[in-house]
Amino acid sequence: MSWLTLTLAIAFEVAGTTSMKLSEGFTKLVPSVAIFVCYAAAFALLTLTLRTMGVGITYAIWSGVGTVATAVIGALVFGESMGLVKVACILLITIGVVGLALAD
Repeated sequence: MSWLTLTLAIAFEVAGTTSMKLSEGFTKLVPSVAIFVCYAAAFALLTLTLRTMGVGITYAIWSGVGTVATAVIGALVFGESMGLVKVACILLITIGVVGLALAD
């Protein structure tokens, strides 16, 4: 159950961050409201996850996967650049999170 709540927390965090971009500086109502709804859900689910998982590994996975997913969405949806250096850094983040998970 911890992994499910963590996965949902990550999904809501990524949706909230994507909504930030879509809100165009709080000028669009629906994405602006979605920011707060998604972040409230993300933090609630993250808090529930921390009942059964350690804070270090939970936060590493939450922030690492969220960062990678947001970077990929930025490239695919918003046309942000995705050069070799960014790809390498995303791989390093992924390796770091997997390493922390395996070391736990």
